[in-house]
Amino acid sequence: MTKPSAKRLQHHLDMVAYDQKYEAFGVSLAGMDEVGRGPLCGNVVTACVIMPAEPLFPWIDDSKKLSAARREEVYEQILASAIYVGIGEASPEEIDSMNILNATKLAMERAAMNAPATLCIVDAVRDLHLPFPTTAIIRGDSTSYNVAAASIVAKVTRDQEMCRMAKLYPEYGFERNMGYGTAEHIAALRTYGPTPYHRKSFIGKLIGEDKA
Repeated sequence: MTKPSAKRLQHHLDMVAYDQKYEAFGVSLAGMDEVGRGPLCGNVVTACVIMPAEPLFPWIDDSKKLSAARREEVYEQILASAIYVGIGEASPEEIDSMNILNATKLAMERAAMNAPATLCIVDAVRDLHLPFPTTAIIRGDSTSYNVAAASIVAKVTRDQEMCRMAKLYPEYGFERNMGYGTAEHIAALRTYGPTPYHRKSFIGKLIGEDKA
């Protein structure tokens, strides 16, 4: 793995320093993030991660700032070294029935319920029902080392799911759009109709309510 630039290394140190403010860092401080709130198709996926104080991985960052290949590499590092990794998901049916925010909260609770945490830093989402306190921060995935790690795990997990789905439904280009509403995806929806994995509450106006 190539060495990070000086700018990226400083950003890494800033994220670690943010988490080091908490006594639980490296032992029971968790970070949590989600991916997949906006797509028309697929689950919303969350991850809860507790990273150790050592070793530190300088490429851990907001998953959106890393290439797909880099995310895969760092994902493997996280899985191999983390104190805890939990994945939680909510299905399209759950999203349709309770709305995307509440489904995201449910997925987060599923990811973190068994974490050996004393505190969890969460990217933006509040009012979770967990057996330990949480603190929500805006742009947590670019502020907290543990939240950034969680963002990578959630992103790679969901991308892998969408690539598997693409093999079942090749017309929609899921391996490229990951379920987001690209022109290619919307055109396929209008041609072939929705799959069982589409979110009916998201696509009704795109293809006509009676077809969703």
